[in-house]
Amino acid sequence: MFLADFDYALPPDLIAQRPLADRDSSRMLVLDRAAQSLQDRAFRDLPAALGPGDLLVFNNTRVFPARLLGRRRGTKAQRIGEHNPARREYLTSEIELLLTRPESGDTWQALVRPGRKVRTGERIVFGGAGAGELEAEVLGRGEYGMRRVRLRAREGSVDDAVDRLGHVPLPPYIRRTDDGSDRLAYQTVYARVRGAVAAPTAGLHFTERVLADLRTRGVETVEITLHVGLGTFQPVHTERVEEHKMEAEHFEIAESAAGSINCALDEHRRVIAVGTTCVRTLEHVARENAGRIVAGRGETSLFILPGFAFKVTRGLATNFHLPRSTLLMLVSAFAGREFILRAYRHAVEERYRFYSYGDCMLIL
Repeated sequence: MFLADFDYALPPDLIAQRPLADRDSSRMLVLDRAAQSLQDRAFRDLPAALGPGDLLVFNNTRVFPARLLGRRRGTKAQRIGEHNPARREYLTSEIELLLTRPESGDTWQALVRPGRKVRTGERIVFGGAGAGELEAEVLGRGEYGMRRVRLRAREGSVDDAVDRLGHVPLPPYIRRTDDGSDRLAYQTVYARVRGAVAAPTAGLHFTERVLADLRTRGVETVEITLHVGLGTFQPVHTERVEEHKMEAEHFEIAESAAGSINCALDEHRRVIAVGTTCVRTLEHVARENAGRIVAGRGETSLFILPGFAFKVTRGLATNFHLPRSTLLMLVSAFAGREFILRAYRHAVEERYRFYSYGDCMLIL
């Protein structure tokens, strides 16, 4: 398969720049795989679209402010753009560092922009004057701007310094800087375990009211954890999609969650994943354990493409995804590429809101 097979046209004005005032007032496009039908509904209708005995699986990862803005130690502004003396531009030493995946202790994999001139051994400082409140030492270089860094806080813990200095890691298609409201809005109401650098956005629509309505309806819910990192949002750089390699992301499944999911499977009840991160975690564990969900911690780099045999997932709630992305490939594997692209064309025609702060789909 080729990258172009997962392309579609999207008017830029349909990319949601801010969340709705009421999370559960978003729209929901319901896809029936058996009937190949589409239905426009409201997200608040989710409990009515499900039935007693259905099991919803949530990702309870919590986003932390992983985007840090700092400066290279000892560098000064460098003048460029001499071709137009009347309108000179200046290249400052500001560096953006996005923490993507922890290694051990305070060592991280991070995406650095602009990364070309940031060399091994350099130090980037964040906050305050002089030495700054937080420092990142570059330990090694990778591809596409990736660096291995060690963080040190001048006082207190590294986590506290990151939480104080960091910015909400909004995706680049949100064309504005983050503000105080994003710290709450870019977080699910059931987020508990700190560690994600991007929100599991299918969960952003849920409110306590919807969760209560689901319980009343007899829908069961469980939580697992996958810390969203570079594996989820990394662009595909190969024309043949099968050649793409996913970055590993950390997951954890508790005994109680594993028991509930296995019980639903044994009783032939629907297991419905809230978000693609839940799908990848469930299917990774099932592939490793003969179709069963086993409690524990681990990492997954599972890349789901059309032709994949799903062992656990029978339904999926998900937002609309970028063209040519691994997430669009995953939903195409679950519902069929042609059906998904038809649904996306319908969503564009009906002016659904797209991406992280946008509307959602329910695929059954």
